Amino acid sequence: MKRDVRDVLGGALMVAVGAGAALYAQQHYELGELRNMGPGFFPVALGWLLAGLGALVAVPALLRGGEPIVLARRAAAAVLGALMVFGLLLKPAGLVLATVAAVLLASLADARYRWRTRLLTALVIAALAWLIFIAGLGMVLPTWPWSA
Repeated sequence: MKRDVRDVLGGALMVAVGAGAALYAQQHYELGELRNMGPGFFPVALGWLLAGLGALVAVPALLRGGEPIVLARRAAAAVLGALMVFGLLLKPAGLVLATVAAVLLASLADARYRWRTRLLTALVIAALAWLIFIAGLGMVLPTWPWSA
């Protein structure tokens, strides 16, 4: 029988994050008592609550069937490639060109769009990135290759 892999993995992730947060808080912060709670009491309680809820998601998913996961290789490659291209191009090419290249590459994940739509989307997102990060927040990022 095929398991409900999505819920099993999601629940396991919740258990791991919750237990990790609870154990970290337990080791690094004082718990205190119910009457006089310390700084670690709330993070520990929330961590174990998250772990318990994750177990409530994962355990029943082990018992029921689910649909097989279909990996969209083209979409995954396009998005991961876009992230790498952006990271590699940001310094030498600047924010605008790196954003345009990354958005164009990421848009290959869905074949339904025409190139005109992809290019327009890339230009709008690049303009928004410039407005938000450089003009709005004043971050020191190269805008163009000649300003790097």
